[in-house]
Amino acid sequence: MAGTLRKAAREAESTTALRGLARAGFAANGVVHILIGVLVLIVAFGGDGETDQAGAFKAVAAAPAGFALLWVIAIALWGLAFWHGLDAFLAWGSTRKKWGLRASEGGQALVFAALGVIAAAVALGAKPDADESAETASRGILAVPGGVFLLGAIGVGVAIAGISFIVMGVRRSFHNKMDIPSGPLGTGVSVLGTVGFVAKGVALGIIGVLLIVAAVKVDPGTAGGLDAAVQTLFDLPMGPWLAGIVGSGLIAYGVFCGFRARYARL
Repeated sequence: MAGTLRKAAREAESTTALRGLARAGFAANGVVHILIGVLVLIVAFGGDGETDQAGAFKAVAAAPAGFALLWVIAIALWGLAFWHGLDAFLAWGSTRKKWGLRASEGGQALVFAALGVIAAAVALGAKPDADESAETASRGILAVPGGVFLLGAIGVGVAIAGISFIVMGVRRSFHNKMDIPSGPLGTGVSVLGTVGFVAKGVALGIIGVLLIVAAVKVDPGTAGGLDAAVQTLFDLPMGPWLAGIVGSGLIAYGVFCGFRARYARL
């Protein structure tokens, strides 16, 4: 039975339709990060806005035909989630794969699926607040026995994911998942990937720290998402400049995702 399921998963991954949908998902993820980066820069220069995925989707909704575009983004993200889900499933069936790969692919599947849900919710008229959702979820976790340790573990996991992004950027290990073109274009793609991965890693690291602090203080109000992470940067010396650097890095990551849509090994 397991062998039949793995064969079906491999056949599904090899279809042109699913590969095209996965590439569209990378592109959609790039659009989301570019919008988040722009929102962060606007706030860094004194403007106002939600500097997270929900804020990006709301910005899309405000554009002409934005709700239709949100559905396109949602479907593309779900396609990419399905692709990562298949990779995670196939990794379970191979003794050569490491646990880290299984966790990574499964985690990415969940993240992209959740992003697709948020995009679809905004398309339907919802106005989600990521920070409020993080606080509500943290409050629920802290209410269960051992919740403090569970929330702390989640925070550590998010922080580790942030460190992993930084390491991937510095070591340029994303090259292993792409066919980087030669010449100036390839150099540009590598630079965008390095800057983008480091910037996203910093943002994830801050979110992880916020969750750990919420667990230590037993205070769900301390938890938050990307918007809270950006606000944390503003509280630091030269905060607006630091937020601006991270925002620019997220834009670079978004542009890189566009190139990844073209050059990813699928």
